[in-house]
Amino acid sequence: MKKSLSKETLINHCEYVAPEGFAAFPEPVYRASTVIFDSVEALRSRKWIGRDSYTYGLHGTPTTFTLEAQLAEIEGGKHAVLAPSGLAAISIVDFAFLKSGDDVLIPENIYNPNRELGNWLSRDFGVGVRYYDPMIGAGIAELLKDNTRLVWTETPGSVTMEVPDIPAISQAAHARGALVVLDNTWSAGLVFDAFGHGADVVVQAATKYQGGASDLLMGAVITRDDELFRKISMAHMRLGMGGGADDAYLVLRSLPSMKVRFAKSGESAMIVANWLKKRPEISKILHPAFDDCPGHDVYRRDFTGSGGLFSVLFDERYTEAQTDRFLETLKLFKLGFSWGGTHSLSVPYRIRSDRRDWMQRGNQLIRFYVGLEDPQDLIADLEQAMRVLD
Repeated sequence: MKKSLSKETLINHCEYVAPEGFAAFPEPVYRASTVIFDSVEALRSRKWIGRDSYTYGLHGTPTTFTLEAQLAEIEGGKHAVLAPSGLAAISIVDFAFLKSGDDVLIPENIYNPNRELGNWLSRDFGVGVRYYDPMIGAGIAELLKDNTRLVWTETPGSVTMEVPDIPAISQAAHARGALVVLDNTWSAGLVFDAFGHGADVVVQAATKYQGGASDLLMGAVITRDDELFRKISMAHMRLGMGGGADDAYLVLRSLPSMKVRFAKSGESAMIVANWLKKRPEISKILHPAFDDCPGHDVYRRDFTGSGGLFSVLFDERYTEAQTDRFLETLKLFKLGFSWGGTHSLSVPYRIRSDRRDWMQRGNQLIRFYVGLEDPQDLIADLEQAMRVLD
């Protein structure tokens, strides 16, 4: 056959098939948009929602199917879909379960892009969006309406680190037929049992600890429920929110070390946070493991550990210009968003005035992520940068 084909055709068609029996630890990278079918009948009878066949690259390859299964297992779920980012995963959930006329409740301390998405849904799509005090607990029952479809939660809260009572919120929501969605990125699914504490759907920004090297973007939506998975999959398909095989491979490569990296980051963060707590420049540590952090009692009840992300409030005598200079003087703590990689990071945040109800007004807030550097070197870096505050 080959002798009758031109070189242009031979370049595109290869009859060689690699022998079976090759085995190695890395998951192979299967890149595909087009998937080849054996017959017309197989093409016409394709079923893309399940994970027992292949239809098109957007719906999955062996690489992405493997990562979805592994992320679901880590979280204690049954099904997962990949998304191009954590925010994309959040979008999939909203478009899977909300329509015009529905109501959704979102905590005030949610990841800010989630809030921006909620405002967009309210303004342009006719979805009723309301924000609630994350520490409301069982009191959320008074806010639920007949058309409340989703209750978003996040633990701890983004930036300000409050720990909500997820079981109490979930019990109230379920009593009114609302689904509970939890952003469980802070714990990476390792130290907080989202489904065991009442969540119906879990969102992960796999950009963070799962990726582990600050070099990719990925999100995941995870559930235990078959019907919820069907709706999530339909939204995933309609929005075209596929995950690339190369990024999936990088996450698969990082997952075996995730628990070790998470634990090391968490241990170092406690060392750094305890040092900061003793400094006169710092007025408050916003870390769930500290007993004066809102929801600390819930943290002790529901969590089995902590990672490397926390925030601090500077003493009220320091201006934004002074703390900005402090940040720019740091050498090891780089200025940058995201976290979960090997490098330590710092970011200043301007918290809205209506979210300072439990914080001293006017205090500058900085979020720190502690990576895998020696914590004593990080402390030395903080100490030298604090000299510019005087």
